Amino acid sequence: MLVRERVEDQEYLLLSPLAAKSREAERDKQQEECPFRTKFQRDRDRILHSKAFRRLKHKTQVFIVSGDHYRTRMTHSLEVAQIGRTIARGLSLNEDLTEAIALGHDVGHTPFGHSGESALNKLCNHFAHNEQSLRVLKYLEKNGQGLNLTQEVQDGILHHSGAVLPYTMEGRIVHWADRIAYLCHDFDDSMRAGLLSVSDLPEQVQSHIGTVTSQMITNMVSDVICQSEKAGDIVFSPQLTEAMNVFRQFMFKNIYHSEALDRERWQGVFVLEQLYKYFMEDSSRLPEEFKEREKQWGLQQTVVDYVAGLTDSYAVQLFNHIFMPPVGEMVR
Repeated sequence: MLVRERVEDQEYLLLSPLAAKSREAERDKQQEECPFRTKFQRDRDRILHSKAFRRLKHKTQVFIVSGDHYRTRMTHSLEVAQIGRTIARGLSLNEDLTEAIALGHDVGHTPFGHSGESALNKLCNHFAHNEQSLRVLKYLEKNGQGLNLTQEVQDGILHHSGAVLPYTMEGRIVHWADRIAYLCHDFDDSMRAGLLSVSDLPEQVQSHIGTVTSQMITNMVSDVICQSEKAGDIVFSPQLTEAMNVFRQFMFKNIYHSEALDRERWQGVFVLEQLYKYFMEDSSRLPEEFKEREKQWGLQQTVVDYVAGLTDSYAVQLFNHIFMPPVGEMVR
């Protein structure tokens, strides 16, 4: 018996009846199975080794001008994966599927965080990072071949945000693990930046969730495991649900939409707007591989794919190269 087959058999013995089973997973295109890894393990590895995932280390989570210890999209994704695995293990659900979805959920994010996403949405009339994450992994990675991920992973990535929930329990875990991670860690980064302190937190958040980042995560994870085990779905207690909503509203008001970060947001939006218009005016300015994609996807989609895929640092370098005069450069 192959190692993979043994692991697949163990899933039926050890995991909850509600867990997704890797043996039953389907891909868009059939392919030979790995002798050692299940389909979900392969999906996780494909995402982890993708160029899109590597770019996340230079993409903003919240703070565009940041130091060494602020979160990036990559560290956020890793934190979501770890929180997700803890919840999945506590509920005897499929950890490999949970991890694969978590690692891939934000690979379609623009430079400069949600301000960049809003800018592209305005420029092209519709842009959502969850949809772009799926597009990147399904169509753009591997020089346009895509990663041929399972339907369960694709669904979890597409529906990790928005009104429609994933159809797997593991996908629903990531939906909530993402929220747990960004609320706690963005608050932690905001304290590091001197924009918030523990005393600013609403009393309801302090009493039901906590004030220390690690304890806040533990309290929410503990609640969702205990409540979900009884409910047969991924849910929180009414008290925790209300406290999380208060926490989220607090963060949107004081950080995500705060005046303190207005200048950073404006700068990021301006850079993306100018780059988008520059390449829309003349597609011959695009890199060679993107010029070839234009025949398949059209001009606007190709420009969106290129601009959305840039890292913060490369977007700024590209902007300076295109629009700024070479003042101070040595002339031979």
